[in-house]
Amino acid sequence: MAINRLHDIWRQGRPALNGWLSIGNSFTAEIMAAQGYDTLTVDLQHGALDYSAALPMLQAMRASNVVPMVRVPWREPGIVMKALDAGAMGIICPMVNNAAEAAEFASFLRYPPRGQRSFGPTRAAVALGGYGTAMNDEVIGLAMIETAEAVANLEGIMATPGIDGIYIGPADLTIGTQGGRLGPGFDREEPEMIALIQHILARAKAHGLRAGLHCGTSEYAARVVGWGFDLVTVSGDTRLLAQAAEATVTRFRDLTDGARATGGAQEGGY
Repeated sequence: MAINRLHDIWRQGRPALNGWLSIGNSFTAEIMAAQGYDTLTVDLQHGALDYSAALPMLQAMRASNVVPMVRVPWREPGIVMKALDAGAMGIICPMVNNAAEAAEFASFLRYPPRGQRSFGPTRAAVALGGYGTAMNDEVIGLAMIETAEAVANLEGIMATPGIDGIYIGPADLTIGTQGGRLGPGFDREEPEMIALIQHILARAKAHGLRAGLHCGTSEYAARVVGWGFDLVTVSGDTRLLAQAAEATVTRFRDLTDGARATGGAQEGGY
């Protein structure tokens, strides 16, 4: 049976660096998996992909020994169980707003008597080996805290058996708690948002839970690890591709436009 390396990382007192996959392509997943991330999350909620794309992406990640995770599109049992059966070792669930929803999500993650997960680990049995009820202790469930309702119900959510941690989506958290006054985005610098993020983190720690945060830059991610976050996501495949492409094009334009402006070498040397 496979052991979830994310548990080992946390037991060693280290934060986990998570990569984010929104492009439905196994080669993209393979490239990202080879870069040294601790975990990689396939985004079935907002990513440009569905389950048929996610399965080969999980397969492509296997060779790099990265911990495979999936953000499911919603708190729905079918997709949570299928993601686990495909080999995901962790599930991030969006929009968990109260204790009842947290308990429902937790029940999808584990086999009876600790939950209502149905047994049928199609790929997981092959890829992870010896797959059975002992996996109840290996899979990780992170409930997303994104709304004013969730903030109001933090204690109930975090006290729910079977929830291993929380994951903050700062864009939705900002929209959901600031009444439209602030726009969406990562790496919040507003004092009220920093205070709120740190409050959520503190309550998670008080309940013995792990805490994750979606970040836009390595600098911000390192900063929040200093606050105590256990898992940080830095950008994602779409943004990283766009940034690298933009930097290459900008650099080329700067060099060639500059050469033309100063009457650089002419073709043929004349």
